[in-house]
Amino acid sequence: MFFLSDMLNKKLKLPVPGEALPGRERPLPTANKHHVSKRPLKGPYPEGFEQALFGLGCFWGAERLFWQTPGVWVTAVGYAGGLTPNPTYQETCTGLTGHAEVVLVVFDPKEVAYADLLKIFWESHDPTQGMRQGNDVGTTYRSAIYTFSDAQQAEAIASRDAYQAALKGAGRDKITTEIAAAPEFYFAEEDHQQYLAKNPYGYCGLKGTGVACAIPQRAAI
Repeated sequence: MFFLSDMLNKKLKLPVPGEALPGRERPLPTANKHHVSKRPLKGPYPEGFEQALFGLGCFWGAERLFWQTPGVWVTAVGYAGGLTPNPTYQETCTGLTGHAEVVLVVFDPKEVAYADLLKIFWESHDPTQGMRQGNDVGTTYRSAIYTFSDAQQAEAIASRDAYQAALKGAGRDKITTEIAAAPEFYFAEEDHQQYLAKNPYGYCGLKGTGVACAIPQRAAI
């Protein structure tokens, strides 16, 4: 019983340096092209396009939300926000890498605004649950927004504050979403990329709060 409790505590607490798994120097093998769009997963991406990085629980269902969004050019799933270089899926599940499951979104800002992607992010999961999303428990399932510019950072914070007000009005708890500058993104293994396109009846545990998020005004650049 102590062993099970100890493992659960590790999964609910981010590791510190010295506790994290060592990982490896070389990137994991992954797909070259998006299974749905057939576009290059790792680029090169079209000039003028932007990137976004979101963690909202299990990345299988989260990725599908974004690849179905008009204006999104390509998506990929992977790991970010931890300490272990080039982690495997099995390693991240131990909670000893510190990474969150995340979705990389490459989009055309002329067709879809970053604010619109934020709206999808907030409304598609429960950002008040800490180190979990529903039955998915552990640090890998935490809510996170990793930003690629000062403008994205400002918009992310503004959207959080706006959504917190809406959640409070609905009697919901405080948002626990991590918002930080984008760390290194590690592409997940090939079988996880566009998983629900390959496995239409596969698991998807995403569930929003039912509280709408007003699209925040774009920050001045």
